[in-house]
Order: sequence, then structure tokens, then C-alpha cells
Amino acid sequence: MELPSRSEIESLAAELRLGIAPGDLETYHAATTGLLGSWGTVDDLYAREVEPTAPRREWAEPAVNPLGAWYVTTELTSGVAGPLAGRRVAVKDNIAVAGVPMMNGSETLRGFVPRVDATVVTRLLDAGATIAGKSVCEDLCFSGASHTAKTGPIRNPWALDRTSGGSSSGSAALVAAGEVDLALGGDQGGSIRIPASFCGVVGHKPTFGLVPYTGAFPIEQTIDHLGPLAPTVAGAAAMLTVLAGTDGKDPRQPAGIAGTDYLAALEQLDRGLRIGVVTEGFDQANSEPAVNAVVSQAVERLTAAGHAAEEVSIPWHKHGAAIWDVISVEGATWQMVQGNAYGLNWKGAYDPDQMAFYGRQWRRDPSAFSETVKLVALGGTYALRNGYGAAYAKARNLERVLAAAYDTALATYDVLVMPTLPITASLIPPADAPVDEIIGRALEMVSNTAPFDVTGHPACSIPAGLSDGLPVGLMVIGKKFDDAGVLSAAHAFERTLGTLTAPDHQKELSA
Repeated sequence: MELPSRSEIESLAAELRLGIAPGDLETYHAATTGLLGSWGTVDDLYAREVEPTAPRREWAEPAVNPLGAWYVTTELTSGVAGPLAGRRVAVKDNIAVAGVPMMNGSETLRGFVPRVDATVVTRLLDAGATIAGKSVCEDLCFSGASHTAKTGPIRNPWALDRTSGGSSSGSAALVAAGEVDLALGGDQGGSIRIPASFCGVVGHKPTFGLVPYTGAFPIEQTIDHLGPLAPTVAGAAAMLTVLAGTDGKDPRQPAGIAGTDYLAALEQLDRGLRIGVVTEGFDQANSEPAVNAVVSQAVERLTAAGHAAEEVSIPWHKHGAAIWDVISVEGATWQMVQGNAYGLNWKGAYDPDQMAFYGRQWRRDPSAFSETVKLVALGGTYALRNGYGAAYAKARNLERVLAAAYDTALATYDVLVMPTLPITASLIPPADAPVDEIIGRALEMVSNTAPFDVTGHPACSIPAGLSDGLPVGLMVIGKKFDDAGVLSAAHAFERTLGTLTAPDHQKELSA
């Protein structure tokens, strides 16, 4: 960093309206340049003591990419005979794989290559998994549909003109199409569970803090989650067993948090479950009657299989989306945009290369942001300038009330259930769609999923059935850090409801 000239200090003082007298400018210039000398010292120390070197890894542009779901392909493996040996895994492209390009769906990160693996990638490799490549995600992960990635839309294996859901769009599509065995996703407003529901696979958002976020591109530190997508609950449980537990680098994780053998826990359930069917989850503004009917019929099948289900009203669930709006918009503006993704003021592992690359790139051309990120920047900047963050503080304080509403119900029931999404997969907007359609399609489905990113409760989407040939998800919610209980319940429900297999569109794709 070049040291500032006297005129630059004078201009900056005027811009900040600091009221520095002209006679004091020389003193401030000397003091400032002296202070900024420490920046050079830190650069030198970092380069000497800490700076990583990226490994040399082979990667390629996808030779065949019919769904638009691959960003780049790889064949990375440690060769160890671990619990995931032989499993091919897609990694959402907001998660760092060292030596492999990472775009995060956005022009603002195109060309960036991380030098350190995310913790979850290291854990997958150590467990014997093969990293098959980076799956396309939505632009900076701020979309619940699959049309905002700058590489182009991701198509749903069930209907090629439909969204696969976002922002873990490529991950879910690749699992549903059978191109990979497992996939990593990320969830800040439903971005694991949304595409899982639309694509007819299993997606588990772990309890907040159970899985380290280290090495993934953040949106907002209090709602960032990583988790598995899989064809079955058993696949998700096997993957979570590998991913869970503290890494000592992520302040999102409470000290001492450890996972368990979630796969083994699936078989320990020896009784029928008490299910609370949340009425508000069926009563969103855009709830489709056919979706509600599929989920209601699924619950009837569960009761016939020996589980006990009854309706429970949680009025605060209907407030969850508004609380999430404030947190995600003000928080993401402050951290993801102004703070160059990582922000400041927290202890943990940062990626200074990524911060500098992205910070320069987006400021060079902010028009490259997607329509949804532009909406966040506009709404968040206006709110912060006029409210000074007070609304964010209120929303965060309301988290306790919202969480308590779910916890009260969970004191009576083993799990809560509701439709994962109020709708089935909508049509992908055309390339020339108006902005209102692009934004509307990106955010129309989050009302049931987003509240649990605020509260941090574990939530798993499993297939409930089909509506007019399109998958419908059933969301299973449990107590914090009882991910084993949620997955066990989801596994029991899956035994009754079955799994889904997407149709073969090979002829249509090759036409």
C-alpha cells in the first residue's frame, strides 16, 4: 500500500468533515504516514510466516454439461480408504478448493483461485471422497432460483425448463441427475433445502455452527451454514458425520461442539414419533393448494405407519421471513458488499487474497452484480444510512423470541414438519425477462426456509411426493444440535414415503 501524500490527507479530511485546521494538516499527515507503516510490517510478516502456497491440481472446463450445473471438473482424491471412499462429491462453488478456480456464480470473483482448501473440503478428502468438481451456484449465492449465475441458468433434471432452485443450484441438480453421489451446499435463506425440494433429493441444513464455514465465501456471519445434499437421508448422514465438529478457526462454532456418527444413529429409532404439523407453513401468501395436499397426504401416510401427528400453530413462523429480510439485507450489505465478503471484527481464519480480489473487482464494475445483489445493495445501504443498523439490532434481538416459539413446540413434539417450499419449481425466466420477474422468481420461495437460518435450528428437506410431475419437499425441523434426531426422523419418514428418481432426459438434452 502506497503511503498518502499531504494533499490526499487534506482531501480525505475534507471528505470525512473532520474539521482539521489547515495548520494541523502537516501534523496529521506525518502521524498518519507513520501509523500506516505498520501495514507494511504486517505484509512482510504475513508473507514470511503465514502466506499459503496453492497446490498444483488438475481441473478442466466441463466437456459435457447438459444441465449447466458444472463450473469446472476435477478428480481430486487423497487415496485413503475412509468412510466416503468411492463417493464422488460436487462442491458448491462458493467453497474453496485450493488450486481450482472459484467464481461463486459472479463476475466479481471470476478469475480467482484460492490457495487453501475449505475445512469441509479437507474433511471430505481425508474421508476418502473424490472431489468431482465445482458445481455452479447463484451470483454471490443470493437467489433461491437457478437463473442468476453468470455462467447461465441451471436446469432441473425433472423438467428442463424449470428452476433447480438456488443457491446450491448445481449441487442439487447433479445429485438428482445421478452425476455425483453427494454434494456440498450452503444455506443462508434455504439454499440447501430449496434446491433439494425442487429437485427431489435430500438436503440437510445443520444446526448453526455444527459444520465449520471456514473457507467458504460468506454472506452474513450469523446465517451462514454449510451442509450435505444426497439422494437419501443415509447419504446425507454419512456426509454430515465427516463434516461436523469444530475446526478452531470459525467463530460461528461454539467451543467444544462435536458431531457424532449420524449414519449409525439412523437405526437407533425404535418408536413412533410425535410430529407437530405447523399450520402456518401451509398458509404462506403463495402456498399452492396442490403442494399442501402432497405434504398433507405424506403426513397421513406417516400416521398410518405408526407415527402420531397433530397440528400445531406457531404464529411467529409468519414473522420469520421479515426478520430474515432485515438481517440478510443489512447484514449482507455490511459484510458481503461493503466488507468484501469477510467483513471485520471477528476472530477466525480470513482469506485476504479473496477479500482483495473481490473488493477490487466489484468496485471496478458494480453493474456486474446480479439483480438480486443490486437489490440488497440498494435496500441495505438505504436502511443503514437512515437507520444506522438499529433495525438489524432489533431483528437479531427478535431471534430469541422466534427461536423460543419453535422451542416451545419442540418441547411437546419430537420434530416439526411443514412444506419445505410453498410452490413447486417455477419456469426459468428467459434471458430478456424484465427485472421484476428476475427478482421475483429468485426470492418467491423462501418463506418457510429462511426463519431457520435466523434461529439456527436443524432442518432437513426430504421428498414428500410429486405435484403435477414435479417434486415437493417435506421439511423436518428439530431441536438445536439434535441433528441426529432430525436425520433419524427423516430416515424413518423416507422409509414410508420413499425416494424420487428424476426422469431420463438424455434424448431431449442431446437434441
